[in-house]
Amino acid sequence: MTTNVAVIGLGAMGLPMATRLAEKFTVTGFDIAAERVALAAEQGVQGAASAAEAVAEANAVLVAVRTGAQLHDLLFGDAGLATHLADGSVVILTSTVGTDGIDEIAGRLAEHGAQLVDAPLSGGPVRAGAGDLLIVVGATPAALEVARPVLDQLASTLSIVGEKPGDGQALKTVNQLLCGVHIAAAAEALALADALGLDREKTLEALTAGAANSFMLGNRGPRTLQAYDEDGAEVLSRLDIFVKDLGIVGTAARAAHLSTPVANAAEQLFLLGEAQGLGELDDSAVIRVVAPHRLS
Repeated sequence: MTTNVAVIGLGAMGLPMATRLAEKFTVTGFDIAAERVALAAEQGVQGAASAAEAVAEANAVLVAVRTGAQLHDLLFGDAGLATHLADGSVVILTSTVGTDGIDEIAGRLAEHGAQLVDAPLSGGPVRAGAGDLLIVVGATPAALEVARPVLDQLASTLSIVGEKPGDGQALKTVNQLLCGVHIAAAAEALALADALGLDREKTLEALTAGAANSFMLGNRGPRTLQAYDEDGAEVLSRLDIFVKDLGIVGTAARAAHLSTPVANAAEQLFLLGEAQGLGELDDSAVIRVVAPHRLS
């Protein structure tokens, strides 16, 4: 039975996930920033002096990294976290890193008596703290049995999409293709409404009530309307995340010899946004690539 959980990285997502898990499990957290460890301690999370110390007694270890290379380095590089994992434990990968190298990482973890649970998630910090995340999972039945209580505590929607690590990454790649395209399309649509002299608030209300609606239009639309404000929209998902994720989509599509021209076009908008210094803004700021200045 899973009772001890380690969370490596107590950033924007790691901290609320650790806090949520601490409601049910004994949770130990580590972050290179001491102030984040102290903040987690105020929320019932035990602090550790190192990542190795954090995972020593854990049945399940949550990690959030930006790339597959970072995951490889964390587990098998200088940190060598894999050598400190408890026998029979699972490493739960919550990041979107693509499928490249996942088989190798899972194989090397098995040599250390641990298993990889491929569980990329969506939802943002507020939903993480409320246990309201969407998580897609690829894992062996044995690994899933260990990880399931942790995943259930974090997710309102848990989709088991395959029985091997990499299946979760594959589905999340497909998901991010659609999300990136929908955000870019919403930006173009609202920029066109502006150019045609329409009231953008009324336009958004009408669009979300009809067949043109999508989750991303309804979710990002109101923030898109704030993109030209002095402070911009609240940052709930950074623009440069879609630079990374649509790059993963492109890599996967090329490997499959599949043409994805619409995703490629959306990727160019996000790349331009990053080049224009918008990378740290909310991804809804991509409208400023289409229309640098509000037209009406």
